[in-house]
Amino acid sequence: MRSWLSHGFPAEAGEHGVLENSMPEPAGPRDVIERLIQGISEGRWQELHELYAEDAVVEYPFAMPADPPRLVGRAKIQRYFAAVARQPLELKAHHIVLHETGDPEVVIAEYDYDGLVTTTGRSFQVSNIQVSRVRNGQIVTSRDYHNHPVMAEATSS
Repeated sequence: MRSWLSHGFPAEAGEHGVLENSMPEPAGPRDVIERLIQGISEGRWQELHELYAEDAVVEYPFAMPADPPRLVGRAKIQRYFAAVARQPLELKAHHIVLHETGDPEVVIAEYDYDGLVTTTGRSFQVSNIQVSRVRNGQIVTSRDYHNHPVMAEATSS
């Protein structure tokens, strides 16, 4: 016998007919990274930090000299995404390929962005590779190999 508890978690009758909570499993690494890429493509910048653990670390090995090469903590990640949201930029991901690894927490994402600078109409394409570790449904580490020079050139005046 199945029903829904007030929290929306499925419940099932246990051994003695008493309802027991069946807590949903946290999203797996593949699902979390798919949500991240989809959220960026949909411009949901104000929500993306929620996909990261409180103490997450994001590294940008190819960051431009003026940009932070590393973000530590959800609060800094949130501020970073808020700054990106203020840019006149749209990014749409395509050619997405996700690779699972021998480590069940790690997923490697390859994808391209079709970018548009909304103030100038200038378009560009940039390729990306992202190596992320996801634990308990949240990104705990990520190394994002985006082609920052292409994006910087496209958005420069």
